[in-house]
Amino acid sequence: MTVSQEIRLASRPVGEPSAANFELVATEAPEPGEGQIVVRNTWMSVDPYMRGRMDDAPSYIPPFALGAALEGSAIGEVIASRSAAVPVGATVSHFLGWREYAVLDAAAATVVDVSAAAPEAYLGALGTTGLTAYAALTRTAPVHEGDVVLVSAAAGAVGSVAGQLARKLGASRVIGSAGGPDKTKKLLDVFGFDAAVDHRRGNLAEQLAEAAPEGIDVYLDAVGGDHLQAAVGAMRTGGRIALVGAISGYNATERAPGPDNLFQVAAREVTLRGMLVSSHFDLFPEWTGKAAGWLADGSLHTEQTVVEGIAQAPEALLGVLRGANTGKMLVRLGAQR
Repeated sequence: MTVSQEIRLASRPVGEPSAANFELVATEAPEPGEGQIVVRNTWMSVDPYMRGRMDDAPSYIPPFALGAALEGSAIGEVIASRSAAVPVGATVSHFLGWREYAVLDAAAATVVDVSAAAPEAYLGALGTTGLTAYAALTRTAPVHEGDVVLVSAAAGAVGSVAGQLARKLGASRVIGSAGGPDKTKKLLDVFGFDAAVDHRRGNLAEQLAEAAPEGIDVYLDAVGGDHLQAAVGAMRTGGRIALVGAISGYNATERAPGPDNLFQVAAREVTLRGMLVSSHFDLFPEWTGKAAGWLADGSLHTEQTVVEGIAQAPEALLGVLRGANTGKMLVRLGAQR
């Protein structure tokens, strides 16, 4: 018998989650049925949206089930197959993370090219993380030549890619927000932003006015709250805002107040549009074709914060919600060899 450890949802949090909301369980590694594969997971992703799935509330994706293993993007090696389409030895991406071994229909897995990039890149820049940045800045709030662009959570997985992408799309100035001097310095020195706003210093509107005295044209919002308020106040006529997340309110026990300056959206004819990355999967081939080349030539820089072992996956998620990561938060699973 091969033992597979997995993380289950033990209870639903009220406010900020804690380790008590999770349970580490040892199970028997599954056997594949007809048309299925068994994957030994080597990497898994933790992402802010997972916090919403811990609540029993209607959303665009079903909540995690109590007492069951959580789900999320993962990369692994096929160790057993009853499908001619996906052979043993292939490296695949799929959605049954939070466990060391996964059994799934072969149709639910995507074989990835590990000669083009490291396997874990398919959870970051070559995965939905990178696609979110690309879809946001080419479709939802498209960047035009000469635009001034603001990116929130800019030291995170999506934001760090988005800032560099904005430049490639022709932005004349790219500004990022992050928490603390270490992260804002990294925005300038590593990720190539022109200016950085430290939200821990407060008064975002004043900091943004200093960084972009003539206003901004595009804003990628992953934070909501005071960030959205400041961005709306700084938008130029015809500006575009992509709403991809609102992490500032994910642990709130009461509804946070919304921006009180939304009339400026009308007065300046600003487009404010939400997006789900799952609505843009048709862009995957286009995006990965470009991003793989940029990763190879070094013109797209990415970073990862890596946590070791399935037992530490809950702490990795809690860290993402507290802003502990730079770049993509990944868990390297102990079942790999």
